[in-house]
Amino acid sequence: MERECELLANQPTTNQPGQKAEIHKTGNQSSIVVNGDGCIAGRMCSRVSKLLLKGNRVTIVNAEKAMISGNKYKTIKRFKEDLEINSATNPIHGPFHPRRPDRILTKMVRGMVPKRKTSGMEAFKRLRVYIGVPSDLKDSKMELFEDSKIRKPASYYISIGDVAEEIGWKRMKSFG
Repeated sequence: MERECELLANQPTTNQPGQKAEIHKTGNQSSIVVNGDGCIAGRMCSRVSKLLLKGNRVTIVNAEKAMISGNKYKTIKRFKEDLEINSATNPIHGPFHPRRPDRILTKMVRGMVPKRKTSGMEAFKRLRVYIGVPSDLKDSKMELFEDSKIRKPASYYISIGDVAEEIGWKRMKSFG
């Protein structure tokens, strides 16, 4: 298990200039910080879910800067259509739809782990997602998965923060 964590941690990643390389190890688990800036959300979440299922603690920062590929207007329209789904008898009973970028990414990862099995529940507890970069994680090494980085110009994508604003998230002043 520890060897697999080391192999995953040593995979080719791109770091921001001036960042220190460090992975916090606690027992047989390693703590990995993933930078969501400029990554395609679905590909990043699939890599994160694999790391979680292998026993790593994963923290995603800059959730609002992760990107969704495709037409901006169709993507926003699809998210707005999802908001209209509710219970026919009493809408208070759910389903509840996330509007914050960190919650949207959390729900993406949740869909990629077996959430009703004990392995999936334990894996999901090891996930943390933040809007922006918390002060205690500023000095840690932030990994970017090479296969999840955007390859086309940014105009071909829409950020999760922009989608969240369109569906009702009110951006906090400190992050905007």
